[in-house]
Amino acid sequence: MATTEVERRRGQLAALSIAAVVILIGVPLWWRTTETYRAWLPVSQIQELANLQLQLSADVEVVFARGTVTPEQQKKVPLTLTQDDEHVVDEDTALRYRYETRYRTATIMEEDALNQPTAAEADLSLHTLSESPCGSLVVYVIPESSSLLPEDVDVYVGQRRTALLRIGAQTRVGRTLEQLLSHLEPRVKQVLQVMSFSHTDITAALSDRVRLSPGNKESIADSMRAFKSSPGYEITFSLLNPDPKSHRLHWDIEGAVQTYIQPLLRKLAPLANFSIDSQTLYYAMLGVNPRFDSSRSAYTLNSDSLAHVINPVEARLGSNAASSNPVLNFLLYVPDAHHSPLHINDHKKQEVPSNAFHSPRWGGIMVYNVNDFYGPEAAFPVDINIDMAKVMGVFLAQLRLLLGVQSSAPPPRFLVAPCSSAGIADWELDRLMWSRSVENIATATTTITSLAQLLDQIGNIVINDNIAQQVSSAVTSLQLAVAELESGNLRFALQYSKEAILASERAFFDPSLLHLLYFPDDQKFAIYIPLFLPMCVPILLSLLKIVSDARQRRREKHAKAD
Repeated sequence: MATTEVERRRGQLAALSIAAVVILIGVPLWWRTTETYRAWLPVSQIQELANLQLQLSADVEVVFARGTVTPEQQKKVPLTLTQDDEHVVDEDTALRYRYETRYRTATIMEEDALNQPTAAEADLSLHTLSESPCGSLVVYVIPESSSLLPEDVDVYVGQRRTALLRIGAQTRVGRTLEQLLSHLEPRVKQVLQVMSFSHTDITAALSDRVRLSPGNKESIADSMRAFKSSPGYEITFSLLNPDPKSHRLHWDIEGAVQTYIQPLLRKLAPLANFSIDSQTLYYAMLGVNPRFDSSRSAYTLNSDSLAHVINPVEARLGSNAASSNPVLNFLLYVPDAHHSPLHINDHKKQEVPSNAFHSPRWGGIMVYNVNDFYGPEAAFPVDINIDMAKVMGVFLAQLRLLLGVQSSAPPPRFLVAPCSSAGIADWELDRLMWSRSVENIATATTTITSLAQLLDQIGNIVINDNIAQQVSSAVTSLQLAVAELESGNLRFALQYSKEAILASERAFFDPSLLHLLYFPDDQKFAIYIPLFLPMCVPILLSLLKIVSDARQRRREKHAKAD
């Protein structure tokens, strides 16, 4: 009897020991070794960025030339005025535009520059005196008697960050300085919206974050035409020769790129990196049969058939698998002798002067007719040298549109200087930088907010230190970009916004975040139950037996006591 009791006590102690080891050591060790590692993320800062409150600050300097203000008014300048303009885009996005305007009188050297024969020469002379910083403007107010502007022009927008604003004599006579400034304020603001940024451009840059108003069709079309902001772009020039037996084509694409394209790309260097390549494709057809117009003795391509031209040609272009950057395609198509001349018609059945068209976020195609080279005694194949100045003029205009350089019509009584050899004016570059900075900030905030929501919903995704570092870097860059926009430092704001979008995309597309690498809870139970159930059943039964024996002994003690 005593031996049986000892054996029973030993079994109970063994069961308790095993249970204690499993509960106190095994379960914590298993929990620790199988838990998902999740590095710390700045969730509170991400939530603050989700409610986007942007302020764009622009510095404008208004300079009064001789004859625009009275001696009494000159005594009250220089002075500075600040104006705020707020817009609520949606419940999570608000915009504030701050215009800080400084008023002063022109210096002696500026007066000499304004005495040049033409507005273009005055613009160049003023630029040599002082160069305005990126994102700022200088508006020179000139008297009505000035011969710099034609009679039907009140504002001249130059190649730099300078504008000339004509003021009438009746505006300043009998008026105080405050009345004069209140009269100039809307006109200066109009100049600012042309040369710097407008609410329409900024809301279009937020298209990935907010829904655009259906009434703003021009802004929607511009935002859909241009490529989205990217750290780099690939530009490909292709010469399509469908009939090498008819003509042997020669094009100096390398020299043309250096002369016409590289100056523009050098100006756009702060926005992105560009790489250029070229190719010649033989026996490449458009894929659409042109129709012969007997009235013009020429073949035509109507606007409704242009959409079917790109797909057959695109299959021959190839792709750069080593790069994930967007590709801008520019195709020069030389029709064969049997379908020449070939002209492109618009939707009104009128001949397009450039004989070219472009496709939004893809590129452009130009048809180059060479039928004049086919004389009655021509020996095939005919050697043809392509006029690259004519071709590059078209491609440069298409490149501007595809990169987002707006070419909208100026307001009435505005005169905009034609493009220089660089292909883009300084103020056009600033205008593009404002839009791209806002677009980068909006895209990065959307990406980083979506990532935070994804990681919060799927709790078993590992967040390693590299991802946490990229997220923290993106948040810091976003905060700096927003702060630089508020300060009006456009170049730094663009740089920080580029860093933010790169860091946010590296974190979002990290391979370790693939959902297929992790198991849902039901699959975890299916894996763990066959492992732990055979071990836990004997332990649980032994514990239940111990509890049952303890209750039995307690009842026996109470019975003996009674």
